[in-house]
Amino acid sequence: MVPNCMKKVVRAGIVVVALIISTATVFAFTLGKYEKVKENNGVVTLPTANLGNGKVRFYKYVDGGKEIAFLVVKAPDGSIRTAFDACDSCYREKKGYEQQGDKLNCKNCNQKFVINRLGPNATGGCNPGYLPHKVTGSSITISAADLKGGARYF
Repeated sequence: MVPNCMKKVVRAGIVVVALIISTATVFAFTLGKYEKVKENNGVVTLPTANLGNGKVRFYKYVDGGKEIAFLVVKAPDGSIRTAFDACDSCYREKKGYEQQGDKLNCKNCNQKFVINRLGPNATGGCNPGYLPHKVTGSSITISAADLKGGARYF
């Protein structure tokens, strides 16, 4: 027969292991959202081939220890859209956006934004912060200066 105190120790150990696994899983999924990118000659270059499925891709650019998150997506209309993973209203909560079909959903206030409308004319409020880019052939380029300009969100 196992002593009562030994059963309590085993139960406590099981609870601790379960908590560790749960925490590690949540942490891994949170980090897994972003792909880190680096600049080369003042620009970040991304292949357009990664955007063929219409899924939003999330990236992080590091500038002096500051992580600047942004997203890139091929919109349903075929255009490439880029934006910071933050907005003027909710950025302090550091929750960003998630994709829901052809929309981005603010994970803080739950407002939704049609991906086709992301761009320089959709700014302010809870709209994703506009991030300029250029498409040349099979590449998207984003200037490091524009990325650094969004550091205030993060």
